[in-house]
Amino acid sequence: MQYRKLGKTGESISAIGLGCMGMSFAYGNAADFNEQESLATLELALDLGINFLDTADMYGQGKNEILLSNILATKRDKIFLATKFGFRYREDGTTYFDGSAKYLKQACEASLKRLKVDVIDLYYSHRVDDKVPVEETVGAMAELVKEGKVRYLGLSEASADSLKKAHAVHPIAALQSEYSLFTRDVEGSILAATRELGTTLVAYSPLGRGLATGAITNTGALSDGDFRKNLPRFQEGNFEQNLHTVTALEAFAKEKGITGAQLSLAWLLAQGDDIVPIPGTKRRKYLQENAAAADVHFSQADLNAIQQILEGNAVAGARYTEGGMKLVNR
Repeated sequence: MQYRKLGKTGESISAIGLGCMGMSFAYGNAADFNEQESLATLELALDLGINFLDTADMYGQGKNEILLSNILATKRDKIFLATKFGFRYREDGTTYFDGSAKYLKQACEASLKRLKVDVIDLYYSHRVDDKVPVEETVGAMAELVKEGKVRYLGLSEASADSLKKAHAVHPIAALQSEYSLFTRDVEGSILAATRELGTTLVAYSPLGRGLATGAITNTGALSDGDFRKNLPRFQEGNFEQNLHTVTALEAFAKEKGITGAQLSLAWLLAQGDDIVPIPGTKRRKYLQENAAAADVHFSQADLNAIQQILEGNAVAGARYTEGGMKLVNR
């Protein structure tokens, strides 16, 4: 495994992290989650040199943090732990975002309890609250650092302007945003801001929510509990168009003797040493495939060829529903 520095912290994190959300949330129903396989996947991640684990308090309404507590109990010193706060559930199961100082302190205490740890290495605000100044949210997060409950701070899906305002209050070690061959919103002002400030860009959904793997050829095969069924990019018409991009990328990957997933991750790593993708998986076989992408290196000619494929195949459909899009890049 290769390692990269986290912002200006001096911390070394694996160039490819592990997103743990899918082990407990979003990609299926309760019957689709296998705790035994998930724990085996977490153990293997450490064996492969992956030390950067990413979760959030909303994943399975705390269940994902509880799952991770099992490996943290014996391997805490090998893990750089990131979690997030901000999304709250209403009684009807819908969510809303709360970036208030009062709530974040409650959320942090609850996460520490579920994770069974004394300190969180990287604590993110899961989104930017449009009703609370980002400076206020980050100011309260900075208090957690002073109290020794959190080591470093991060934001997720923040605009360049919000990132700069936040960084003026307290250093922001990482900005977590969706970034992949299928979602390149950050290229421009956001990536420029992270580089200006020395903030690492942590790329979530680096495999386009599974699109890049080529494993999804029919959205009807997704389980009823899979939230991708509601995403515009996976809707009829859009999905078929996006498969053309997948097919073209897979053909290129085959020429290189790698998989579509490895192509996608290696492409992200090639965009800069300050980018760390966190592909999510709950199965060991996919974890091994993803980790091997750290050893794939592209020439400039390769990168140009990939760019040509992308330019010739436009991505169809937004990455989130209309409501979800209102929460990003703000």
